[in-house]
Amino acid sequence: MVFETQRSHGDGAYAAADGLDQFPDTQRFLELLSELTGPPPAGVEQPEHAAARGLLRPEGDIFVARAPGRLDVMGGIADYSGSLVLQLPLAEACHVAVQRHPLPSSAAGSAAGGAGGAEPTLRIVSFATEGSHRSPSFALPLAELAPGGQPLTYEAARALFKRDPQRSWAAYVAGGLVVLQRETGARFEDGLSILVASDVPEGKGVSSSAAVEVASMAAVAAAYGILLEGRELALLCQRVENAVVGAPCGVMDQMTAALGEADRLLALRCQPAEVQGCAPIPPHLRFWGIDSGKAHCVGGSDYAHVRVGAFMGLRICSALAAKQAACSGGSSGSSGGAANGNSSSGGGEAELVIGGGHLANVPPSQFASRFEQQLPEALSGAAFLEQYGPHLDSVTSVDPEQTYAVRLPTAHPVHENYRVHAFRQVLAAPAGREQLEVLGELMRQSHASYSRCGLGSEGTDRLVALVQEEQDAAVARGEEPPLFGAKITGGGCGGTVGILAVAGPAGDAAVQRVVQRYAVETGSQSHLFQGSSSGAVAFGTLRLRRQSSAAAAVAVAAADGPV
Repeated sequence: MVFETQRSHGDGAYAAADGLDQFPDTQRFLELLSELTGPPPAGVEQPEHAAARGLLRPEGDIFVARAPGRLDVMGGIADYSGSLVLQLPLAEACHVAVQRHPLPSSAAGSAAGGAGGAEPTLRIVSFATEGSHRSPSFALPLAELAPGGQPLTYEAARALFKRDPQRSWAAYVAGGLVVLQRETGARFEDGLSILVASDVPEGKGVSSSAAVEVASMAAVAAAYGILLEGRELALLCQRVENAVVGAPCGVMDQMTAALGEADRLLALRCQPAEVQGCAPIPPHLRFWGIDSGKAHCVGGSDYAHVRVGAFMGLRICSALAAKQAACSGGSSGSSGGAANGNSSSGGGEAELVIGGGHLANVPPSQFASRFEQQLPEALSGAAFLEQYGPHLDSVTSVDPEQTYAVRLPTAHPVHENYRVHAFRQVLAAPAGREQLEVLGELMRQSHASYSRCGLGSEGTDRLVALVQEEQDAAVARGEEPPLFGAKITGGGCGGTVGILAVAGPAGDAAVQRVVQRYAVETGSQSHLFQGSSSGAVAFGTLRLRRQSSAAAAVAVAAADGPV
């Protein structure tokens, strides 16, 4: 099947597609779509291909969106505390193709794998599920997403997608329909087919889920003519992960997948999602990512416990600030203190929330002098709830049966926000070894803070140590170091280590040495992340239409060249 491909950049207007030569992965995806809408091959197909064949029809427009993963250069888990973060969109990306079926026929029903053709059906096929103990396909009558014409509540949607563990992955895709219904008033009355193919590896801390969410919602929005600004798209996708999937992620992942620019660091102040431009990466340095081999999960207990501990700390610090203000006969503090807070309801004595509800707004000096030593190192959920009432996070809850670290998780975003601001300033400073050394030191400090919070891992610690050994060895030889710093990324507890290297052959070779040494020690080969690409907004969306026979013949002849 030969398609006519048009491209839109967010305004709903489509024109001849250009610039796709910058996206070889997109070209491969378009070839896959042509294959799947053509005649089946002889022999046995892979299960995913067999499930996808017949999902999309040759007739009818197909809409394609693309969203990349991200490398967390600085900021990480401090995003949920309002920190500045610096994020690099990766070369690896997710593609999603969407096609509407206005009046499902019996033929469409048979292709739905028994879902029935009498009612509009949502059908999803996801590639890269082989060996993951997941089913590659998902089907659901669309009426189940809006029973009686009313959109599902988020709680009901979460329960719906968890009914079958082998198909719970569909929440990342179909959850976008639930959110669009609830937040924008969208209605999905046509049958709908969605094909998902992602090159962003799962469990490596590079936001594979955000790439799926953003690409899926962008493609669905294009198919239904729903115009979404990039920030709105990202925030709606965060709602998918928080409310439908049930994972307490911050906003930086979806914002990078939507608004990232190739070879630039997205500067985002997470209060909740204030883009402060994209910082250019100086030509003399380069960022890499090396997978530690230990899977990361943002829904894991360690990440959630640290997040809860930070918000418990915010509540306790706010109570302390209120007491300090009462003792002094007025408001206490400056830009980061209670005077700049928000009102809060609930138990305890805190009527103001310091930092406007964001720990990142508390200056490190004020935190050290006013709050740090008065915070408990750890506190049971029951004791906290009895004294302070609910904490200040809408996507997690305090378990009275658990004990949470408080002081260190609270301190982390206060200092991380300061480190990220310093990192951005130094990144723009004159080039030289001193600049690289300061950037590397800030990365190492961030890594150490993750470890103190309990979010480190043996693998990520070893990769950071190998980078340090490369740097130390070069200095001992009297040479310029090729590597200057490394840190755990994202939610921690495994996943990927970000590395700062000099650009050029020396830095490239040093990174490869680290990969090889780690492979020898662990017995497994790491995924190496290199390169960058644009986010979903800069990429836009593609509209594919079946070419006429004559046009297709001309296209084939042009591709074959002169005889």
